[in-house]
Amino acid sequence: MNAPSPSDTSARGAHARAADSKLLGIYLNDHLAGATAGVLRAGHLARASSGTALGRDVGPVAREIAQDRAALLGIMRDLGVPVRRYKVCAGWAGERLGRLKSNGRLIRRSPLSTVLELEALRMAVEGKAAGWQTLRRLGAVDRRLDAAQLDTLLERARRQQRTLEDWRIREAEAVFGATRKQASGE
Repeated sequence: MNAPSPSDTSARGAHARAADSKLLGIYLNDHLAGATAGVLRAGHLARASSGTALGRDVGPVAREIAQDRAALLGIMRDLGVPVRRYKVCAGWAGERLGRLKSNGRLIRRSPLSTVLELEALRMAVEGKAAGWQTLRRLGAVDRRLDAAQLDTLLERARRQQRTLEDWRIREAEAVFGATRKQASGE
């Protein structure tokens, strides 16, 4: 059997790089769709809880989530990954449709809405952190990725996770603790 010629090997390498680039583009656009939904959801929660202790903590997180989305767009630009508008629209539509879920009340905002929104944001930030970790590892071989920037984004995501988790626990205890007390007649 003959060994592959250098031109065969370089053609396969170019094909693999193109496939890797295509997959990275899909991956980053999927994260962009999630980031779009996250910005909308965080902004909605910050507005709904404005003037409360929750609002004071979630407002800065919402602003950071918007900054993180802008950072992702910058990374995509640096990598030459085009934005797929249909995915951005899907993220927007998915977030809007998510607001239609039943929360036990028809007109007023339910306390359950806050718990569910905090859970959704917590999971979204966890996904974002996983994306930053993946890019950080890719940065070892792709010098277009700024390791310091990714470290900063990852640390910020971890801080956002802690804030959201603290509030999720508080709100869940307030909602379900009150329900338990009412059911037992306390």
